Amino acid sequence: MKNTPLYEIHVAAGGRLRPPDEPAPLLTYGDVPGEYLAALERCALFDETDRGLIRASGADAGDFLHGLLSNEVRSVAPGLGNRTLLLTARGKVRFDLDFARTAETFELSTPPGAAPALLEALDTYLFAEVVELVDATEEHAPLCVTGPAAENVVAALCGVPAPTGDRAHSLLGWGEHSLRVTALTAFGSPAWRLDAGAGGAVALWKALVEAGARPAGRVVADSLRVEACAALAGEDIDEGVYPQEARLESAFRLDKGCYVGQEVVAKIDTYGGLNKRLTLLAIPHDDPVPRGTSLLRRNPENEEWREVGVVTSWAWSFAADSGLALAYVKRRHQAVGTRLRLGDSSAEATITAAPLREGAVAVSGEFE
Repeated sequence: MKNTPLYEIHVAAGGRLRPPDEPAPLLTYGDVPGEYLAALERCALFDETDRGLIRASGADAGDFLHGLLSNEVRSVAPGLGNRTLLLTARGKVRFDLDFARTAETFELSTPPGAAPALLEALDTYLFAEVVELVDATEEHAPLCVTGPAAENVVAALCGVPAPTGDRAHSLLGWGEHSLRVTALTAFGSPAWRLDAGAGGAVALWKALVEAGARPAGRVVADSLRVEACAALAGEDIDEGVYPQEARLESAFRLDKGCYVGQEVVAKIDTYGGLNKRLTLLAIPHDDPVPRGTSLLRRNPENEEWREVGVVTSWAWSFAADSGLALAYVKRRHQAVGTRLRLGDSSAEATITAAPLREGAVAVSGEFE
């Protein structure tokens, strides 16, 4: 796992941190409500410098990636990108990626720690194609800003308007550094990812703070994304789920031709039959619910409890003034208002409509 180059900055500022070799180590700068309010009313700044990066180049790079990834590659113009997936042959999610095309290369930004495994996976499909794959993780040190004032903060920092449109990006000169600015959706809201490389990360962080962005940590990031019912790789997304189960419809195409796992994804789209779906649960207490907690529902015919789901993420929600959780819930148990028991406790969770937070970007699909 790559350590964030901002770790000492966070320590000096009094941040609460996890060990530096864990993903998203900054938890909070101490005022969680203030950080949350900044994301909703002004501009919040998040450290994503531990993300990874794989770069592909060569005469066959576009065709090579187009035949593997779930979203468009060949038709994407330089300066644009998308969210994409590398699936297993059985159609389940192996990697959740942000794709960007530049004038010379194709780039895949990965969740923390995933770049080496992605490089190995891509290499297994490489035979006689003219493609060079490089792990450029050490060059990749993105920061993320979100909130109503974020676009203005980015424009003030860069001296030009911020790019707009999902995964649209521009490369600018910024002092002695090159600065990549990418528009995307993060934590359920419009956001911008800025990357001046590992050498420019500290200066970029300080410049964004001076421009009006307020540092925020993982606690607020989780609150925002859970309220938006937005799945996170490593928490809600792994090789045990299909894209549609995780509400990742925007990350794959059914009309681009074959790719790994495409036939299974297409059959699900045509015939349905998902056994489970990511759902949003309201929890009427503030005790964290561990990942992996079972969800049970009483069978009215024999009064026995049966397992119908499992929790994957928990966060405190300021919008709901209660705990919220994301969970995979089986078919026929997903209706809004359904009450489910949390594991062996007497506490109950209630399925609620998503997104919960007003103004959050709507997730794909509705509860069945």
